[in-house]
Amino acid sequence: MGLPTRRALIALLSVFGLVLAGCGAFGDRPTGAESPASGPVVVRLGLPTGVTSFANADLAVAQQKGFLAEAGITVEPQNLRSGVSVVQGVVGGALDVGAASIEPVVNAAAGGGGVVIIGAYTDKLTVSAVTPSDIRQAADLRGRRVGVQEVGAFREVMTRLVLRSGGLTQRDVQYVPVDAQSYTSALVDGRIQSAILQTEQSIAAVRDHPNLRVLANLADIVPDYHYGTYFVSRTWLERNRDTATRLLTALTRAHRFMYQNKPETVRIVAAATGFDESVTGRAYDELLAKQGVFPVNTGLDRGRIDATIRQMRELGILEREPPPFDQLVDPAPVSAAVSQLGQETGDPRWR
Repeated sequence: MGLPTRRALIALLSVFGLVLAGCGAFGDRPTGAESPASGPVVVRLGLPTGVTSFANADLAVAQQKGFLAEAGITVEPQNLRSGVSVVQGVVGGALDVGAASIEPVVNAAAGGGGVVIIGAYTDKLTVSAVTPSDIRQAADLRGRRVGVQEVGAFREVMTRLVLRSGGLTQRDVQYVPVDAQSYTSALVDGRIQSAILQTEQSIAAVRDHPNLRVLANLADIVPDYHYGTYFVSRTWLERNRDTATRLLTALTRAHRFMYQNKPETVRIVAAATGFDESVTGRAYDELLAKQGVFPVNTGLDRGRIDATIRQMRELGILEREPPPFDQLVDPAPVSAAVSQLGQETGDPRWR
């Protein structure tokens, strides 16, 4: 099952056109980020899941803690079905800023979509493959029904990585389209035998359904894989560089706040994701305390991004060569934000 052709991708793109500093170790509040006299700038921002995941909850923290308001930004979030849909929205002009895994962004840039990465939400992977308990290793997925959203979207790419770890390819399984919020129910009722779930989803699924298990954590399979990006069109960035910097300042403040304020972060994330605090608390321990998935500096490590593109090439999910790093990524807005806030060092988690 291959990716859409370049012509189909262009058609899809055309059709669619229709948040550190709270306190403590992370320094003082930034200066020079007052709202303009005309009022806050409105930013339409697309999220890649129908319901916000923990990985995208930095936006909720930035909103709840007032970091966006202090930066003179009002974000209008839109939850979409996948990162592919978010890319379509940015390219078509329906969205100002997109949040999506890196794969559809790279493919859009390679196809002439005019998008550029300006930041990261979680630059490390935050997902797991969850299966019925009788599946003990990735090779056991041969001939099984596997849930995906759409080919080329994040969960399908992660599925390919799991399959590859067991010596399989997508041709060895049957893809079943499943909405992002229906994976657990599809596993429970037997429609599928594998799904890629966010950390909070997998914790809740295994807790509530003893017949399910975590087959593999993707961060263990590909530890150098870059996950989430904030990206924009080049045209929008040319006209809104100050807005981009202020947005990324607020989001970076949110990341730093999250590390220093577990109880409040857990409450905000629980409200944003719809999971109870026992689940989001356990997810916090895994994602922040252990892995440190949210970057507190730029989060745009060239080595990690280059390694991810190599993985994409090996998986056969790049139809065309992407542009060079300095054209694919513009770190200037987030670098300006970090320069204003101060670089964080001294902890191996800090990027």
